[in-house]
Amino acid sequence: MSAHPCSGERVKLEIADIVRTHRAELEAKHVVTLEQRRVLSAMALCRTASLGGHLDVCRSCPLTRPSYNSCRNRHCPKCQALAQERWIAARAEKLLPVGHFHAVFTVPSELRPLAQKAPRVVYDALFQAASATLQELARSRVKATLGITLVLHTWTRELNFHPHVHAIVSAGGLTEAGWKSMSLKYLFHVEVMGDLLCGKMLTLLRQAHQAGKLPGTSAELEQLLRRLKQHNWVVYVKKAFRHAEHVLKYLGRYTHRVAISNGRFVAISQQAVTFRTKEGKATTLSPVEFLRRFLQHILPKGFQKIRHYGLYASAADEQLLRARDALSCSGSEQARLNIERLKTWQAALVHLTGRDPSLCPNCGGQIEHWPLAAEARAPPEARRAP
Repeated sequence: MSAHPCSGERVKLEIADIVRTHRAELEAKHVVTLEQRRVLSAMALCRTASLGGHLDVCRSCPLTRPSYNSCRNRHCPKCQALAQERWIAARAEKLLPVGHFHAVFTVPSELRPLAQKAPRVVYDALFQAASATLQELARSRVKATLGITLVLHTWTRELNFHPHVHAIVSAGGLTEAGWKSMSLKYLFHVEVMGDLLCGKMLTLLRQAHQAGKLPGTSAELEQLLRRLKQHNWVVYVKKAFRHAEHVLKYLGRYTHRVAISNGRFVAISQQAVTFRTKEGKATTLSPVEFLRRFLQHILPKGFQKIRHYGLYASAADEQLLRARDALSCSGSEQARLNIERLKTWQAALVHLTGRDPSLCPNCGGQIEHWPLAAEARAPPEARRAP
């Protein structure tokens, strides 16, 4: 499937092709859950005749072409652009016009097997522990309520399993007296954050096991917790964002990112899949091993991988308004306009690509959209996933 380097032709490489060709072999060698099967089916059918769509017919020239529906699965690399833009437009209206810190909370490798067996429980605990760590330090050190957004990622560039949470934290917060700013040079001591994260995670995991939400015996869990307690829990703070627009650019890249984008593929064949990693390097895997790694990053059904706390929590609108008053600012009018522009798929396409779907790309004439029925009913597990 790779293009000849001198041909000048760009061949479209997609994960859907790997799924369609090697799914049967994958399921013969590995256990695939119902949710994972749903994602595989959705991706294989995405933007094909199986999901139906519409026929673009120009009134002024012979142009006739089909446009097929997308699967809208959140794990599909072809279906994130619109959801991402709508999310960014909504967040832009709430984001405070101050600098923001960027911290990353990771878990020791010993916890990863348990996270694979009980992902919802471990991921929830990581969200709770990370947010509680930040909010506790904000109360004790800054005496203020900060704005916090957490985003879960579970992968490395090689698609290995590595759960971690990215935290975007406002450089300042709301106090009884008004707004209190923080220096962008310092959030909190990383070792203190790591120690708090460790203690809170171990408590939450023990509580989850007592509630019957984790597998294994109490003795097995306590043995794991003792090993985890001996580790240094790594929290690191990356370069701060000085302006709110920098935060939005970052969130635009990472909030709706999936484990791998189609743009990273270098070559796909019957025997191997090669994709870019980082620093100009690439990794080659067998197709089945590639799919196995990809499936590690399928989130539990309905799981929220982006969560907001403090001033950015959904229940804190009154506090957020007070913070805006203290900062003498209001919600972004441009953000509200962007939300309006993204309400319909036609308007969204204009916003994202600059191409008006109502106009013929050949002659500029008016395009009619005729509905196309699905050629075949999609399998039950392929129906729209969250």
